[in-house]
Amino acid sequence: MNSSNSWKILITKNNPFRFLAIKRRGCVLTAILVGARVVAAAVSVSGGVWASFPATAADMVGDVALLQGLDKVTARISTFRAPINRTVHFGTLEIVARTCHKRPPEEPPESAAFLQIRDIKPGEAPETLFQGWMFASSPALSALEHPVYDIWVIDCLSRIGPKMRFPRK
Repeated sequence: MNSSNSWKILITKNNPFRFLAIKRRGCVLTAILVGARVVAAAVSVSGGVWASFPATAADMVGDVALLQGLDKVTARISTFRAPINRTVHFGTLEIVARTCHKRPPEEPPESAAFLQIRDIKPGEAPETLFQGWMFASSPALSALEHPVYDIWVIDCLSRIGPKMRFPRK
């Protein structure tokens, strides 16, 4: 194999960035790495820039938050889906997932959802129990405090399938 036609990979270290250059026949692909993540890349042909683009991986925004709930009285765990901006019920709790984000596959796994949770008791005014971000990898970081129920995030799903079931009201 002719060495002029093969790709040559050059990696240099420069704190805090690492530069990766791949060369072949006058065409150079240069990438700037921070850790294992490519933050910028450019392609040049014979010294002139041909194209440049950011290569950051963006979080995926889901259509449905996959949640689990524990009823402490019956000791039952239920897995259910909360479509974005739709109300679902778990026991006396009313849950609305406002947004759900999931990291791309090339990064460490993490799913997070912004939830609004209210307790709806008959004959009483609704009480807001929780409003904020819940993280799948650290459920205790931002948790619902309720004597009967626990809720935590499992994942973010991108599409509602035909066989998806929602909890009944």
